[in-house]
Amino acid sequence: MFKKKSRELRSNGERPSLITLTRPSSVIAEQFRTIRTNINFSMIDNDLKTISVTSAGPGAGKSTISANLAVTFAQEGKKVLLIDTDLRKPTVHKTFHVPNRDGLTTLLTDRETEITDIVHHTETDNLYLITSGIIPPNPAELLGSNRMTQLIDGLEQIFDLVIFDLPPIVAVTDAQIISNKTDGTIFVINKGGADKEMVLKAKELLEKVNANILGAIFNRVEIEENHYYYTYYGEDK
Repeated sequence: MFKKKSRELRSNGERPSLITLTRPSSVIAEQFRTIRTNINFSMIDNDLKTISVTSAGPGAGKSTISANLAVTFAQEGKKVLLIDTDLRKPTVHKTFHVPNRDGLTTLLTDRETEITDIVHHTETDNLYLITSGIIPPNPAELLGSNRMTQLIDGLEQIFDLVIFDLPPIVAVTDAQIISNKTDGTIFVINKGGADKEMVLKAKELLEKVNANILGAIFNRVEIEENHYYYTYYGEDK
């Protein structure tokens, strides 16, 4: 169904941000598998089909988290779609080395365009992408449109899990809009990069739209060599 673009996704050099692919036996890759397990357990009584990933401010690493979570869930056997919903500073196309001529904005503005015209099938089994497309002048209006709601409903019928890489929540309203439409939201906090007031403000903004906060990921924490996980799982050389 989504095979036509697979040739465009041949690896184009090392991708250090995708540690779950480049170093699958590393401590950090194992932590992503732990996060995957925690997410699965967080929604035992409900079918978790859509996840939003956001942060309080820029530079927290939420796009890297989104990409590695998508890889990790795909490795579990789920059919996963990662959507770059940051229509202001998109990065998914750079992370996976794919073109960004068309993407989410194309689907939202051109009703003749089908999902199959936009989706990229990556070299990782079960992992698919929709890039942002051209940066629009009205991101919030597009994401809050009925067309976006219909698109999410349609994607839930095709994929086991859809992950939305959102912009930071304090700066713009985009993250609030999509978090309200998804089953759960993950909040990324950068160690040393977000003060307590900003984090609390972000949490308040999510709660205002009744976002289901699954939990927070404390990012960029140094792991010492004598750490328990380092000893047990080892490091790639």
